[in-house]
Amino acid sequence: MTAAPVRRLDVLAVTTLLCDADGTLFPSEEPAYAASADVTNRFLAGLGVDRAFAPDELQRLTNGKNFRGAATELAAARGRDLTRADLDSWVSEEKDVVTAHLRTVLRPDDGVRGPLERLAQRFTLSAVTSSACSRLAACLDVTALDPLFPSDRRFSAEDSLPEPTSKPDPAVYLHAGRTLGVGPAQAVAVEDSVNGARSAVAAGYPTIGILQFVPEVDRPARADALRAAGVAVVVESWADVEAVLC
Repeated sequence: MTAAPVRRLDVLAVTTLLCDADGTLFPSEEPAYAASADVTNRFLAGLGVDRAFAPDELQRLTNGKNFRGAATELAAARGRDLTRADLDSWVSEEKDVVTAHLRTVLRPDDGVRGPLERLAQRFTLSAVTSSACSRLAACLDVTALDPLFPSDRRFSAEDSLPEPTSKPDPAVYLHAGRTLGVGPAQAVAVEDSVNGARSAVAAGYPTIGILQFVPEVDRPARADALRAAGVAVVVESWADVEAVLC
């Protein structure tokens, strides 16, 4: 597979950071998939699919996508048709289950909050996620990051667009850029997942790949995959993001 073209960073021109949320601002992916797997398996059983996914397997298959995108893909791969009403109902249930679980497990992390507070003194911070706005709000609340990401700078592929979608579709990044009045010359994306990086790169934004919450054993492969997706640089932590940009 041909690697995506890399858009280089011009740090002096950057005014805005477009930050992915899950796995980037907080370690929500593993607990989210632990809660989502049960909903996903019941969804598939309701379609007559005799196949159940463990959380880690589901994460490997769909990392960076929201439930809407993952459910649509899983159903299509098995030749099952979905009505919009049925899909919306399952999306709502999964959102409620996962959000409630994340509220119980996420905590503030000085390794994220400290660098972000310093970055916020120089850059406009925005959250750009595949997840629903209500899930994002809950995660920002319990991790004490909500003051850094006001509601008018939060963008969801599930809720903010005329038609819901999911990364790697670039629509949510394009929408965020239009709303904030910035383009690829003024904004940098920060992403942990390959699908997220593909979304940002397809929208034209130079992208930093971050490994802060990627398990140590998976970091070399993730770094290679992020580079292949077109990120400008891969870093280990938010402290490293700060060093790159400041």
